[in-house]
Amino acid sequence: MNIVVETAAHEAAVEKMVADAFGPDRFAKTVYRLRDHVAPLSSLSLVMTDGEEVVGTLRFWPVLIGGSTPALLLGPLVAAADRQGQGIGSRLMEEGLARAAAEGHRIVVLVGDEPYYSRFGFTRALARRLKLPGWVDKKRFLARELVAGAMAGVSGMIGKPDDAAVEAAVLAA
Repeated sequence: MNIVVETAAHEAAVEKMVADAFGPDRFAKTVYRLRDHVAPLSSLSLVMTDGEEVVGTLRFWPVLIGGSTPALLLGPLVAAADRQGQGIGSRLMEEGLARAAAEGHRIVVLVGDEPYYSRFGFTRALARRLKLPGWVDKKRFLARELVAGAMAGVSGMIGKPDDAAVEAAVLAA
């Protein structure tokens, strides 16, 4: 099995896998509103393939915390239903986080199960001073620093970036 950057050829398989995993109600969730009309980062949109078959996917999306601190929103992370328990999600997480760090990203946030994501360094404690623009189960709102101390003094609402805000935040970092 290989991890590669997602291409247009993978799109239909990825969308089916995500729909099967999260159902039609996924679009009403707060994190989907943050993704609406925002493209995932192409270099951090990964798929795991087994031959020609897509067996897992992971995407990262640009967000801003408090209007000025750049961060990544992780998700969805999905392994094909018939391939769960084979380490696909773990391999995608490790590779995705390593690539994000190598690209200079400093903070990653997500909504997910802490028992699963804590093994990758995500904690509820790091997300306590952050807010999402809609309802979310606070126990599932997690964050991770890719650079030690990156979240020191960081707080506020997580929002969609616009091009000018992203450019200004990146230049200021």
